[in-house]
Amino acid sequence: MISAVNQEEYYQALLDKKTEYEGVFYVGVKTTGVFCRPTCPARKPKIENCEFYETAEEALLASFRPCKRCRPLSHPNQVSDLVRLLVDAVEENPEKRWTNQDFQKLSVDASTARRQFKKRFGMTFVEYARARRMGLALKQIREGHAVIDAQLSTGYESSSGFRDAFSRIMGAAPTRSGHHHVLRATWLDTRLGPMIAIADEEALHLLEFVDRRGLEREVERLRLRTKSAIIPGYTAPIRSIERELAEYFDGKLTEFKTPLFLLGSPFQKEVWAHLLRISPGQTSSYGKIAAAMGKPTAYRAVAQANGANQLAIVIPCHRVINTSGELGGYGGGLSRKQWLLNHEKSVDAARSNA
Repeated sequence: MISAVNQEEYYQALLDKKTEYEGVFYVGVKTTGVFCRPTCPARKPKIENCEFYETAEEALLASFRPCKRCRPLSHPNQVSDLVRLLVDAVEENPEKRWTNQDFQKLSVDASTARRQFKKRFGMTFVEYARARRMGLALKQIREGHAVIDAQLSTGYESSSGFRDAFSRIMGAAPTRSGHHHVLRATWLDTRLGPMIAIADEEALHLLEFVDRRGLEREVERLRLRTKSAIIPGYTAPIRSIERELAEYFDGKLTEFKTPLFLLGSPFQKEVWAHLLRISPGQTSSYGKIAAAMGKPTAYRAVAQANGANQLAIVIPCHRVINTSGELGGYGGGLSRKQWLLNHEKSVDAARSNA
């Protein structure tokens, strides 16, 4: 999250249209719903209507769309015609879920699009389109709207559109659904990007990065298995984890105290218990965990249980790496996994030397 001091500095740079800040930050304008480059020629918003982001992906996930005047993702002298074509295509239908046929219709090679977007924006085209789509979806949570009332159309899981897809994910309002159990969902901004937290009044049920692939299915599975309605809002566990995450990223906290609700099989819960025993700054492997459980041949099942964890960072599945020493997989992305491991090692080293 960008500090208040940097926000003031960035706002002044925005007013002065300082070119030296190009690529350093993007500004989202709440009143228009667009995000811009520092040198955008448009009329400047008040500072209270600005949200500053270090990357374009963060702005997209926060539901802002690229400004048509300064075109923050389409610098005429810096990107190819292919990139400009695809950026424009996404904005024509930002809720669309892209398939190989869509690339063929534009006479675009999907692998070429992937490489060029990765080189220019640090994310593939599919990641860009998903971030834009997810940003629109999670905006419902951040602004407190009932997701059942969403009117945008998309291709999340079928041609039934955004309204049906997201109402399946989030459920109807309690008065309509007849559910007695209600979970609240909140958007949390973190140093590594936005996360979604879902909890009842007693415990945290889910904590995930909003750009995690398959997040929609995770939320749907949670809703069905708990027989709950999920609506926007805060609870005590959400406020607790929001505070603890801030302390974690500041290097002031290594053990989370927020109460957790673990939705899984006995085997999965046993694996997660072992994950919690891996100290910050340390790592383990699927094989080591399986052996510690007395089931040395169950390392594949351990890996599956690790991937089924719905409480990112808190239950530290990022501390599990391959036996070879390679990072392995991580639902939040390998760059985040590496950052978390490096962060925890540095915090652990600082404490040891104190």
